[in-house]
Amino acid sequence: MANRLGLIGGSGLYRMPALADGQWIEIDTAWGKPSDALLLGTIGDREVAFLPRHGRGHRVAPHEINYRANIAALKAAGCTEVLAISAAGGFHGDVPPGSFVLVDQYIDRTVRGGRSFFGQGIVAHVAFARPVCGRLNAIVAAALAEEGGPHRIGGTMLVIEGPQFSTRAESLLHKSWGCDVVGMTGLPEARLAREAELCYASVAMVTDNDAWSDEEVDVATVIATMGANVVRAQALVSSVATTGGGQGGSCAEGCSHALDAAVITARDAWPIEASHRLATISPRTFSGGK
Repeated sequence: MANRLGLIGGSGLYRMPALADGQWIEIDTAWGKPSDALLLGTIGDREVAFLPRHGRGHRVAPHEINYRANIAALKAAGCTEVLAISAAGGFHGDVPPGSFVLVDQYIDRTVRGGRSFFGQGIVAHVAFARPVCGRLNAIVAAALAEEGGPHRIGGTMLVIEGPQFSTRAESLLHKSWGCDVVGMTGLPEARLAREAELCYASVAMVTDNDAWSDEEVDVATVIATMGANVVRAQALVSSVATTGGGQGGSCAEGCSHALDAAVITARDAWPIEASHRLATISPRTFSGGK
């Protein structure tokens, strides 16, 4: 079924009780297998597809995630929108542990591969100045306001390679740049969602104050704060699913047509194999190949 809401759960959000009657479906993609099977079900009247970003049981490290396969799998499942939830460190008092931050900008400090669906004969450069969907962000912002817990609308996520946490010197540098949160998975996820012409929004659950503070960041602290946040995150997801409505094949923000002015390679030069692979993320652009 088309027009599903895709849900990507980060650390601590491995399952969705609202989807207790859902069905796990294995999906393979032209870019390999995603982190796990997709849990397909319904929240309210909305069809949803849930993907645990690190796999059930947290088996896949941030730098090992096949981000292309994850986004391609959600696209193949008929998703038009993606809400991603992830754990993050905070950089200032406005976002203390326990806060939710609705991210609207990113700074990339990763070196990992798999950053684009394009290459191997077909080149595209998508617009990314506004890396999230403003329409979907507004829906999530309204859900956060209604939920009433500590949150911030708008924030910059600094994305590090991981899996190690930052050094204190790195953290102080990132804080001086005016970043709001730091995580390990926001990119290339958001970039790939744009290339796949999906509406994308990201909520960071702040679990700690990162290494700039006097407190050391450790897994025990992160897990404890995540445990307190999970119920809020699940309620947020349910609210977005039941009130968001979905946009089918069109988004006023342009997400669903992100490739219209992005592909620079002449059509008659497209390699057949590459165009067939890209047809799985944008059939209206690449179906039929040459």
